[in-house]
Amino acid sequence: MNFVAEPSLALEPEGQTRVRTLFLSDLHLGTKGCQAEKVLEFLRDHEADVIYLVGDIVDGWMLRSGWYWPQAHNDVVQKLLRRARKGARVIYIPGNHDEFLRDFYGTHFGGVEVAENMIHTTADGRRFLVIHGDLFDVVIRHARWLALLGNKAYDFAISANTWFNAARRLLGLPYWSLSQWVKLKVKNAVNFIGEYERTLTAEAARHHVDGVICGHIHHATIRQSDGLTYVNCGDWVESCTAVVEHFDGRLEIIDWTNRTLGCNVDSRPGVSGTGVITASPNHHTT
Repeated sequence: MNFVAEPSLALEPEGQTRVRTLFLSDLHLGTKGCQAEKVLEFLRDHEADVIYLVGDIVDGWMLRSGWYWPQAHNDVVQKLLRRARKGARVIYIPGNHDEFLRDFYGTHFGGVEVAENMIHTTADGRRFLVIHGDLFDVVIRHARWLALLGNKAYDFAISANTWFNAARRLLGLPYWSLSQWVKLKVKNAVNFIGEYERTLTAEAARHHVDGVICGHIHHATIRQSDGLTYVNCGDWVESCTAVVEHFDGRLEIIDWTNRTLGCNVDSRPGVSGTGVITASPNHHTT
């Protein structure tokens, strides 16, 4: 079932970055790898009329094997619920790690809507399918045991990443994702990412929309392919990225690692280039 979300305009709060729509995926609350403090920093700085939670917000897989829920993770949930109470439309599209919510499509929890997927219309009239994307992952669909095994290996990589960056902080060096670097250096992983992007873009074409906004593979990007736009929100375990829609309909990846903004990409048709910008949080885009 598809739903249509139409943001309403609102005044910009003083001292905060105001955007039309905010897309967050793969927070993995309930895991030690979740960078909840950075999520809170980002939410404090950004206000939006509509917030999409594009799956794997809560990691039910890990919580079943051992409870881990520090105050910062609870604060993220409370912050999102507070946004809903203050009038923002918050839509939760479950992923594979929070699949327990898939039994509640069409319901509301504390003002948060739960939906299978959405069709989002941007300010410039483009239509995007918003979906987590795990249902188009062959491993998840046909070899769940292998996915669970891979999840354990991934958790080990994230733990190693935590110790690695603790050492970097002692040396006065900025955050750098060891786990993400390893993943992108493995040929099979790179091939999987490319195939995933092609599959999701084909799904957008099947829905007769202009593009897709998804998560799942923890690899933030905005790409044009065969006249369609593929957008991945990234994650808040490795890269600390989100996607925002500005009031002119432009989509941009925000990289909150080390409290900087990056990968400023104009996603509109006919506009080329995928420039990367590192700047302070008050930089201006064009």
